[in-house]
Amino acid sequence: MLTATEAAALQMVGLVGFKDRSMIFPRKTKRNGTKGEDGTKLDPPPSFWRAINPTSLSPVLPCPAQRKMNFKNVKVPKVPGGGAASALLKLGVIGGLGLYGAANSLYNVEGGHRAIMFNRLVGVKDEVYPEGTHLMIPWFERPVIYDVRARPHLIESTSGSRDLQMVKIGLRVLTRPLPDQLPTIYRTLGENYNERVLPSIIHETLKAVVAQYNASQLITQREAVSREIRKILTDRAANFNIALDDVSITSLTFGKEFTAAIEAKQVAAQEAERAKFVVEKAEQDKKSAVIRAQGEAASAQLIGQAIANNPAFITLRRIEASREIAHTISNSSNKVFLNSDDLLLNLQDMELGSKTSRKK
Repeated sequence: MLTATEAAALQMVGLVGFKDRSMIFPRKTKRNGTKGEDGTKLDPPPSFWRAINPTSLSPVLPCPAQRKMNFKNVKVPKVPGGGAASALLKLGVIGGLGLYGAANSLYNVEGGHRAIMFNRLVGVKDEVYPEGTHLMIPWFERPVIYDVRARPHLIESTSGSRDLQMVKIGLRVLTRPLPDQLPTIYRTLGENYNERVLPSIIHETLKAVVAQYNASQLITQREAVSREIRKILTDRAANFNIALDDVSITSLTFGKEFTAAIEAKQVAAQEAERAKFVVEKAEQDKKSAVIRAQGEAASAQLIGQAIANNPAFITLRRIEASREIAHTISNSSNKVFLNSDDLLLNLQDMELGSKTSRKK
């Protein structure tokens, strides 16, 4: 029979169910490692038993005698619940794959956007997907979403005019991609098509148009310059499947010397206009004085003729003057006492005048 130490050691190395030493080792005559008739060792050397330690987990290399063991009576222990764990594992794997497919098989296209599909097998598809929710094959397909709304871009360029003046122009453009050409745009330009196309064509167009005008014409004919820039840019952008909705000049800046010359010219023009106005004003004053003198002379002549024809005209004027003086005094808050002489009204004289006229 095996001792307790040998049984524990054999259990650690996996030899379970052996009750007798003869089931593991052949029968021997001595325990000192003698050889049998066929020349093999019948018993392991003492070092084998010294190496067996029940508290050690290190496996012991088998000796030649152990290679002839009989494993028919070995009992393999069964793992409890092995079938249920395998089923749960399969169920978890299937559920994870289903959840991944459900989460990655739908995608949304927001308002004002369009989508194209990139397939790992066939590349970019030619179909353009509108707004809404769409299906895709997870991992095999990937949506690329474009914003097809008009977006503003502000670009500044320094160009030379026809009279060799440096002009800095700020241009604002509204651009959008053509929805039906999105697959071509993605193949040729990618997603950042604006940064790749607009700077180059805008700078070139501005330099070509500004060189056709003088610096002063850029100011006075600004609408014509903007219209020509828009026409050229629209044709150039159409080659890249980009639409331009609006082009406008936001700023126009000249050099310091040219700006100073324009200011001096404007000041001189204003001074000339002012002198012209002074001359015209003097002429108008002269004409006004002549007309006024002529009017006064005509008035005096008419008054003289009226007095010569009818002496009572002077009396009528005195009555009118007296009426104005009386009206002014009546409206005043002060109290004033006047006689008839102060009112320019002498009834006695008027009566004498009337008598004299009667005698005549």
